[in-house]
Formats: sequence, structure tokens, C-alpha cells
Amino acid sequence: MDGKNQTAGFLLQGFSDLPRFRPLIFVLLLVGHLATLTGNLSILVALALAPRRPPMLLFLGQLSAIELGYALVVGPRLLADLAGPAPPAGRPISFLGCAAQMQMFVALGGAECFLLAAMAFDRYMAICLPLRYPAVVTPALCARLAVGCGLGALAVSLGLTVAVVRLPFCRSRLLPHFFCDVTALLHVACTQSRADELPLLAASVLLLLLPSLLILASYGAVLAAVLRVPAAAGRRKAFSTCTSHLTVTVLHYGCAAFTYVRPKASYRPRRDKVVALVYTNLTPLLYPLIYSLRNREVTGAIRKVLGPRRAGQTLNRP
Repeated sequence: MDGKNQTAGFLLQGFSDLPRFRPLIFVLLLVGHLATLTGNLSILVALALAPRRPPMLLFLGQLSAIELGYALVVGPRLLADLAGPAPPAGRPISFLGCAAQMQMFVALGGAECFLLAAMAFDRYMAICLPLRYPAVVTPALCARLAVGCGLGALAVSLGLTVAVVRLPFCRSRLLPHFFCDVTALLHVACTQSRADELPLLAASVLLLLLPSLLILASYGAVLAAVLRVPAAAGRRKAFSTCTSHLTVTVLHYGCAAFTYVRPKASYRPRRDKVVALVYTNLTPLLYPLIYSLRNREVTGAIRKVLGPRRAGQTLNRP
């Protein structure tokens, strides 16, 4: 393969293979995209105007910022492709544009993996070592953890992107996906060597396995501490503070593990596009509802921004 074809760009298939469902997919994604932007922006504004920001609020703010990034990296391009005609050959995307989209997507996903581990540590300190919590989990520590999550994920994403874009790609350049995902690029690589999958495996270990081990260790200690609480009401209160975080963690790690922790031979374009729709569009919409809006400090901040009556109607709506 010559160098010109190596950097000629790709064609995103999108949903051109489902012409009958394209209008429905467009409407659903447009509504979900606008709701995701509105929900996460509202949380960020509320937290910015809050008079005090305890550590958990800082983590929730970073989580909302990451979900906004997800929505903006994938959503506008996907909606634009769905709004136009469906070319049988796919819509073109430049080589650099594809690499940038993949790198930003991996960086955001990795930052969320690290952030969820940091939030698990926060729950461990709050439940297992409550007397030391104010002295250890300070806003300064949260800021350092936030910066570390972002820089660590950025380093891993840059390494993975460089390794993937250096592969030789087939001349058809048709990506059976709606964005430049790592699995889609590996699928169209012309080589069949298992070594091509090693960068993705290494990234999965750093971004998925290591943070998940920290989360399991934190919640193992939390479970042991909660079971020692004699009163049932106390145990329920302790578990309730962890429910939202566990729900978000299972959704994020479950989708990521299903998509990326598997061999290249098991890639199924149509099935994986459906799974990708979930973790790029549905989960960023659900996270504010699952996590942030169930947190008393966040709801209090939103009430101060919207006003008591309007906020109460919004948050108590069935």
C-alpha cells in the first residue's frame, strides 16, 4: 500500500444500510442529544453557582463535563450524516479527522474510568474512615485527581491512536460504523497479526482493568464496614450513598468491556453499532438522572438556580 492511500481518509458507513430507520434514528438521537446537553449543562451551571462545593460535587462536575464531551465528539457528526441522503459508499472523513475523533473519544472514556475509580475511593473514605475524610479528601486533592484522570487518559489515548493509525488499511477504506471507533479501524486493517491488537489490549488493561480493581477493593472494604453496622437503618443509608455510583460504574464498564475486551475476529458491525449507540447516546443522557439528580447537594444547588418552586416541580416530576 502506498503512502497516499494510507492517509487518504475513510468512509463512514453510518446507518446507510438501514435506510428505512434513518428518519426514526435521527429524531430519537436529536431529542436525546439536546436532552443530554441540557441536563449536563444545567448541572455544571448549578455547581458553578453553588456557594460550597464538597468533594463529591467536584467529581460530579467533571463527570458531567466528560458526558458533554462524549455528546459533542460523536453527536453532531452523526446527526449531520443522518439528516442528509444516505450515500451507498459512505460519507468521507479525513484521515486526521478520524484519528482526532478516535483519540478524543478514547481520552474521554479513559478519563471517566479513572474518575469512577476516584469516586469509589471517595465513598471508601466517607464510609470506612469518616473521621479522616475531611482532612484527606480535600478540594485540592480532588483537583489533583481530576487533573490526573485527564492527563492519564490523554497519554493512553495518544499512544493507542498512534499505534492504530500506523497500521496499513485496505483500499476500500469503508468503516462499518458511525464514528471512528478503535474496533472499526482494526476491522478494516489489512494485516491479520495478533500483534495489531496488543495496543488495544494494553489500553484496556490501563483504562479498564486497573481502575476496576481499585473500585472492587474500595467496595469490598465498604461492604465489610457496612455489615459491621448494627442498625439496619444505618446499613441502608450507607448503601444508598453508593447505589448511584455503582449503577453508573456497571453501565460504563459493562459497555466498554463488551466492546473492547475481545478479539478482533468477534467484531460484528451491525450488532456493535447498536451497542455503540447505547454508550455514546443513551448513557450520557442517563448519568445525570441516575447520579447527579439523586444527590441532595446537587438538587439543592439546582433549586437555588431554578428557584424552589420550579426546581421542585422539575425534580419531583414522575
